[in-house]
Amino acid sequence: MIIKERQGRLTMNADDIYRKQQFGKKTGFGRRSALLVVDFVNGFTDPDILGGGNIADAVTATVPLLDFFRSQRIPVIFTRIVYADDGADTGIWCEKVPRLRELTEKAQQSQVVRELKPRPGELVIRKTQASAFFGTHLGSVLVAKGVDTIVLAGCTTSGCVRASAIDAMSMNFRLVVASDCVGDRALGPHAANLFDMGQKYADLLTSQEIMGALGSGPLAATAVTSSKVSAMRG
Repeated sequence: MIIKERQGRLTMNADDIYRKQQFGKKTGFGRRSALLVVDFVNGFTDPDILGGGNIADAVTATVPLLDFFRSQRIPVIFTRIVYADDGADTGIWCEKVPRLRELTEKAQQSQVVRELKPRPGELVIRKTQASAFFGTHLGSVLVAKGVDTIVLAGCTTSGCVRASAIDAMSMNFRLVVASDCVGDRALGPHAANLFDMGQKYADLLTSQEIMGALGSGPLAATAVTSSKVSAMRG
């Protein structure tokens, strides 16, 4: 749709520009999925610490999605930002956002929210940077489990979710962002980054659409061996 003329040139709206340049193609689900729940911890749901916006709503929407993945015995992985008590492993990010230093191993604000509490056998990745992959063993764990598709929930949309999405695609994982299960402390960055991820890095589906897709066929149960996954990436 053409919306206006500017300096003698016809200007298209954002959707038309991206469509014309062939962004936003769907990659779909692969053969085996995993749910990655990024940084849904107390500090990011509390507007007095690092939260606010629509993060609490995203947590609520993630509860049935998490229950579904557990019922289907599909791998579930959580992340937390965790720094040493003495700050020995903090860096530039903590200079930019000093309150991140409060997220230590035993601090209440660093614990996964009660509604989504990890169960025994569910991996919790500790990280010190935005991406769930940077400096962690997440990628190798997913390959070992035969996972080729990541379903992503968590916060913040513009921060750790986006950083994790970029790294996931960089490692050739298929990526589905649960659009109602990600949130940010401000709605502007949330909307802009959700749109951008959908154009460049991920498929955007609601939690209901994800459960419908994974519950309707062998996608949830069929495993890919780690050697086949390695071959696809090699």
